[in-house]
Amino acid sequence: MILVSSCLAGMEVRYNGTHSLNETIRELIEQNKAVTVCPELLGGFSTPREPAEIIGGDGDDVLDGTAKVIERSGRDVTDMYIQGANAALRKARELEASAVVLKEYSPSCGSAMIYNGRFANEKVAGNGVTAALLKRHGIKVISEEQLAELES
Repeated sequence: MILVSSCLAGMEVRYNGTHSLNETIRELIEQNKAVTVCPELLGGFSTPREPAEIIGGDGDDVLDGTAKVIERSGRDVTDMYIQGANAALRKARELEASAVVLKEYSPSCGSAMIYNGRFANEKVAGNGVTAALLKRHGIKVISEEQLAELES
């Protein structure tokens, strides 16, 4: 079983109430080969919500306590992101997920690139909080941009 970001399956759960439908993900869901997860909703957020970015590093740094996830208005939402990451980890373990496909650039789900923490639409290399936690536990994490890797 594959665990996938809910927004990639067409669910309108992104911060701005939209989705990021990926047709391959939709097909995996329809074939009962994938199950959806939204770490941010599991962490207690609603939709829509204020945009947030990691300040001072990436998801690994957040887990280590040296960086924070901050909303554009300045509210610290680090604990909610960590809570959501832990819930996603539990779900991945329950499903015995062979891989997790997460939405690139998200402060939760980015698996290679995230926004730089300046709310300027600029990206930097790094993991989101959920991606970092899953990787620390030996779970294969890829983005929707790497779906071809699932076939290999």
